[in-house]
Amino acid sequence: MRLIIVSGLSGSGKSVVLHVLEDLNYYCIDNLPIGMLPSLADEIVRANRHVEQWFAVGIDARNLSGELVSFPDALQSLSEAGIKCEIFFLEADNITLLKRFSETRRKHPLSNDEVPLNEAILQEHQLLEPVSSRADLRIDTSMTNIHQLRDIIRNRVHGAVRTQLSIQFQSFGFKHGIPVDADFVFDVRCIPNPHWVAELRHLSGQDKAVADYLERHATVHDMYDDIRQFIEKWIGCFEADNRSYMTVAIGCTGGHHRSVYLVERLAAYFHQQREGVLTRHRELT
Repeated sequence: MRLIIVSGLSGSGKSVVLHVLEDLNYYCIDNLPIGMLPSLADEIVRANRHVEQWFAVGIDARNLSGELVSFPDALQSLSEAGIKCEIFFLEADNITLLKRFSETRRKHPLSNDEVPLNEAILQEHQLLEPVSSRADLRIDTSMTNIHQLRDIIRNRVHGAVRTQLSIQFQSFGFKHGIPVDADFVFDVRCIPNPHWVAELRHLSGQDKAVADYLERHATVHDMYDDIRQFIEKWIGCFEADNRSYMTVAIGCTGGHHRSVYLVERLAAYFHQQREGVLTRHRELT
């Protein structure tokens, strides 16, 4: 049996994730009280002892604060029952969350006449700390639309089925912010920038002309070799720690040329070595 716990901040996309998992044939339950989690798991195991089943539950700040504090104990109960459990935690920066609630006119579950929206968001961060601190996968949706989030979850879930450790290489632009869900972040702004070549400016690192330009510089090959060797060295440690996901973020200034090229090249190399290698270009949307 595989159990995925979906949690996160209100407005970060938890409902979208549960809908995607439902489409992937997971049996989904939203807003489950934490106190019921061990009992639910026991019932699932008894009913499906000889059948492989996939389940997902949504747990969020609508739980009572006392139940959220007991989340580690609930996880321990699942582990003792022999249930493989993964935690997906979704988040977004406060400005993005304020904008989303303003645009949709939805009410935050912790806000009321005495608690304004910005304070409710801060309170939710604190309440969900017992869950967020134990997350196997953190997804920052600040710069992710619904369609991109759906693709991320589909790729992640399928990658986890294929191999023990799923590796995602992600390009990004530093001027748009560093991805908070990355395990490793590499800064490649020191290598030559195709942006300053007029005929390459409108292209991306996925285009051959940009790749040809970059590959004429020894520093590009040095950067690639150093990042590749670093990842090869530490993959085994992540697997030994029973991690299901590793995210490697590579950033340049705008996230269109250098970081994209290196993500594509690294992903191609590791794809030859193992399954479950994913790519995402955050700024190429």
